[in-house]
Amino acid sequence: MPLNLDKKKIIVSNINKISNTALSAITADTQGIAVNDINELRRSGRKIGVKMSIVQNTLLSLGIQNTSFACLKKKIKGSTFIAYSTQHPGSGARLFKDFSKINPRFKITGAAFEGKLLSILEINQLADMPTYNEAIIKVLFVLKMASAGKLISILSAIKKQKETS
Repeated sequence: MPLNLDKKKIIVSNINKISNTALSAITADTQGIAVNDINELRRSGRKIGVKMSIVQNTLLSLGIQNTSFACLKKKIKGSTFIAYSTQHPGSGARLFKDFSKINPRFKITGAAFEGKLLSILEINQLADMPTYNEAIIKVLFVLKMASAGKLISILSAIKKQKETS
């Protein structure tokens, strides 16, 4: 069923609104992927603040105009599936990377972060970037290990001092 002009304007407006608030965006080719798998991917994305949609390329190009994701226009070809990360910049990339491991036909075609088109290496780095909570846990672990090391060195110093006395 073809879309009328009013519906197309609404779609472009929604894409533009999301593009102005999202932290990063990633695109993929979903050709050959089962609809149930895509629906499961969307469910997983909603849990972590990733907004996804499959939109006509023309409408997507119009929606990302004058946003930090305008650089993605070069990557919009064929069947384009786009995901916007709204809470953590790497969540969409991580979600797509994990999904592509299970579904080899799912191909990541591009990503944008801070107005820059990312290479495959940079997409992987973005996907591997820890979330805020993961970073806090790592810092606490390092602090815990450092304090345990200090405690051990203090205890061994006390032991040595008692042995020499």
